[in-house]
Amino acid sequence: MTLEFQERAIDRHFAAFIGKLTDGEVSEIFRVVISLASSAVGRGNLCLELADIAGQMVRVNGRELLLPQLDFLLDMLGKSPIVSLNGQHHRPLVLDSAGRLYLYRYWRNEHDFAETILHKAGAVAQNIDEATLQSSLKRLFPESADELQKKAATVALQRQFCLISGGPGTGKTSTVVRILALLLEQEGRKKQRIAMAAPTGKAAARLKVSVNSIRQSLDCTDGVKAAIPDDVVTIQRLLGAISDSTLFRYSARNQLPFDTVIIDEASMVALPLMSALVAALKPNSRLILLGDKDQLSSVEPGAVLGDICHAAGEENPISPLSSSLIVLEKNYRFQPGSGIAELSRAVNAGQESEALALLKGHESGTLLWQPSPDRAELRNALATKVFEGYQGYLEAPSPEKALEQFDRFRILCALREGAYGVSGLNLLVENILARKGLIAPSTIFYAGRPVLVTVNDYSMRLFNGDTGILFPDPEKGGALRVFFSTPTGGVRSIPPERLPVHETAYAMTIHKSQGSEFERVLMLLPPVDSELLTRELIYTGLTRAKKSVEIWADEDIFYSLVRNKTERNSGLREALCRNKQQ
Repeated sequence: MTLEFQERAIDRHFAAFIGKLTDGEVSEIFRVVISLASSAVGRGNLCLELADIAGQMVRVNGRELLLPQLDFLLDMLGKSPIVSLNGQHHRPLVLDSAGRLYLYRYWRNEHDFAETILHKAGAVAQNIDEATLQSSLKRLFPESADELQKKAATVALQRQFCLISGGPGTGKTSTVVRILALLLEQEGRKKQRIAMAAPTGKAAARLKVSVNSIRQSLDCTDGVKAAIPDDVVTIQRLLGAISDSTLFRYSARNQLPFDTVIIDEASMVALPLMSALVAALKPNSRLILLGDKDQLSSVEPGAVLGDICHAAGEENPISPLSSSLIVLEKNYRFQPGSGIAELSRAVNAGQESEALALLKGHESGTLLWQPSPDRAELRNALATKVFEGYQGYLEAPSPEKALEQFDRFRILCALREGAYGVSGLNLLVENILARKGLIAPSTIFYAGRPVLVTVNDYSMRLFNGDTGILFPDPEKGGALRVFFSTPTGGVRSIPPERLPVHETAYAMTIHKSQGSEFERVLMLLPPVDSELLTRELIYTGLTRAKKSVEIWADEDIFYSLVRNKTERNSGLREALCRNKQQ
């Protein structure tokens, strides 16, 4: 079998740079291996597994090269002056004892993160009054409460590290608000400093709204309710990001001033950012992660949440991580027999035939399926769905109503480019709506255009994932402004020319939809198989829907997608297991 490899410019330049650091002439084999190590990071891996390429025919930009066996590769790299064995020296590349080749930065991220998490998982939280805790638990988690939620809260109070995983609707946020109340009910704890953060601005805003709503229903004093913090920021802002760089104000040398740090949507956090976060924590601070272990990982390197959950699994019952992980199971959003819940279970189990049968034959109407239409038929096939999904917000009388209506329906895609990707579908939807007379896209900024912010802009208080709509502002003489929802339930607007980098948002990638919820979802999968089409992708897309989900896909593509589980090369699982055994 020939391994196809499309060498990016950055891979080629990195290999050339590394070659200049070595003594003597660099072989083509060495150059290709270094380029492959760079490419692996671009595909979301933390390292290159040499065993995967050893003895294989590799096609690099159309040129074929037979790579030598593993022993030769290990010997070649082990003798190189720019490769460190197991990180013993600070060199550009690291080769570990399992035959994984890392760029030094990612080896250091992995090593330091594993060390800190294992330390916190085995550390008992300080100054917890057990009598007060048990009394608070009985009141905040009465006998009718979910026992796993109660267990999660207990672990979060008693240990320095806790990971609460569960699908949408399993009560992760409800649990963490009760954890905040438990902390504040400890004697003298009302003065402790608590920080809450999420990977994107949209996820942060949603958590803020949820915290404000849930705390009002708690069985605790008004003083405790008032003391529960409601400020939620992005992780980058929490760390004090310096411009758009990877440098932060807070680090191991200048640690965060918080006693407890809570991170929501942790599955979206890449290892470099998570490593920077844990490095900035005070030695005795508490870290609580919330996330769905079955969701898509970050588009950047690593699959941190999944690796922690795997390392804390049943195969390692003596691990401190095992007692730090709680997986919530009871779903409060979907009733028993719910189509979305049943489909999620079948997809996660890799049961492609059962999943497709559910899509085709579920009687509740919450699940719908149809074969992916040909490119020539795509516009006609979409016309009715687009009109039904977007007419309401485009005819809304106010920006508040428009934003509310817009979140009832969304088209989700697997890809960015092409006819079945975000770029092609957004143009198609614009064409459909324009023909219906609902929009007039004569310029880039037109009434009704939905926009998705794609970079953080702290000066404008807009963040990656924020969604807005262009709407005439009666207070500005009908001038077009871009309206965004605020965490307090209102709206605010900015001039269109002040928008940060953004894109049209009738259709969005499933990756970008993480942290969002819509009443109805139409998921469009391309008719051509791709390594991007995975089980986690479809699970994430269908769990964005609260009421119904419709999937357009060819049967063979759907089968391949459910069978294809994401695997990212990483030594983190092993590092967590190895270190804890030591």
